[in-house]
Amino acid sequence: MANIYYAQPLLPVIAQSLGVSQGASGLVVTVSQVGYALSLALLVPLGDVLERRRLVTVLLGASAVALLGAAASPALGSLLAAIAVVGVTSAVAQIVVPLAASLAPSHQRGAVVGTVTSGLLIGIMIARTIAGLLAEIGDWHLVYVFAAVLMAVLAVVLRLVLDPVPPSEHTTYPQLLGSVLTLVRSESLLRRRMVLAAAGMGCFTVLWTASSFLLADEPYAYGPAAIGLFGLAGVVGAFAAMGAGRLADRGRGRQVTTGGLILLTVSWPVLAIAGVGGLGGLIALVVGIVVLNLAQQSLLISHQSAIYHRAPHARSRVTTALMVSAFAGSTVASALTAALYPVVGWLGMCVLGIVIALVGVGTWVLEILHPSPSEPLAAPSVTAGTTGTRQSPIAVYRQGVDSV
Repeated sequence: MANIYYAQPLLPVIAQSLGVSQGASGLVVTVSQVGYALSLALLVPLGDVLERRRLVTVLLGASAVALLGAAASPALGSLLAAIAVVGVTSAVAQIVVPLAASLAPSHQRGAVVGTVTSGLLIGIMIARTIAGLLAEIGDWHLVYVFAAVLMAVLAVVLRLVLDPVPPSEHTTYPQLLGSVLTLVRSESLLRRRMVLAAAGMGCFTVLWTASSFLLADEPYAYGPAAIGLFGLAGVVGAFAAMGAGRLADRGRGRQVTTGGLILLTVSWPVLAIAGVGGLGGLIALVVGIVVLNLAQQSLLISHQSAIYHRAPHARSRVTTALMVSAFAGSTVASALTAALYPVVGWLGMCVLGIVIALVGVGTWVLEILHPSPSEPLAAPSVTAGTTGTRQSPIAVYRQGVDSV
């Protein structure tokens, strides 16, 4: 996940190195996000129909090549092309989570998902810090060389230590993508968790976008390197949330969701104090970052545990639905923050965060009052009984939903 976030603190030096404006260099972040969004929708579902060890190692190898291409780019155009491929191959992060869930024993699945999912948030948090440090040692090219070597090592290690993981479904690619929409349309549990994921990522994005503005202006007036260090507070929250998976294994997943939403909401009044500046403001900001990241990570783990239990045969596809929704929430929140911060300032952003969190609370209240089915669905690849013919996966899936 760090691959698509390394560029954020590097934009000024990339602009200077390639002789372009900072606005033009900002396209590096944009194309990585677009590539990642496309991969969530179009590549992640393949984890249900392809041998996943091969899929993961191929994507990691392709990512290493693309990162080397980025490091060697002599102009902005070639850099953008390479970074777009990096964004697409970063889908491997969302393929590994359902892969880990499939490999884990049922009584440890929540803990395993929690551990792997924490890696996603940790990668996002430390990317800025690592990029800043490496750019100080060398330049921005070194950052992408480092990332390429890391991806190559991961590809080799996973190829050696993982056994082949057979696909959970056999169907055509169009049917595979269509079944994602069928799952969303027919599963209220999935739809509600998608809303909650969008709210959580929306709060996460508001925090990290607005806090950069807050820390760069008075009363703090920090530089990019100091601002990047605040990401380490987010890492603390990510590590603390790893226990959420173990609670889900003990049947406490709904309590984890409730607690996560409470923490998500109360973190914003704490964060609002950061606007006063001084030591008290800094302490409030760090505490608020830890609490909000703990909440967001716990919520994401609880969402994944719930939907993986509900659709064990379609874990990659429900991951696609969940993460596309989360990405949509992040995109909307980012746009709102950029547009509103100059007008309403830090306090206004905290109000926006509370409003987004309350959307999640309202969705969860609906789930408590009218619970969605949570027992596992029958696999959609069941052979039809009397005729001896095999029905399409979507048709059998619908029959399974009706029988449940």
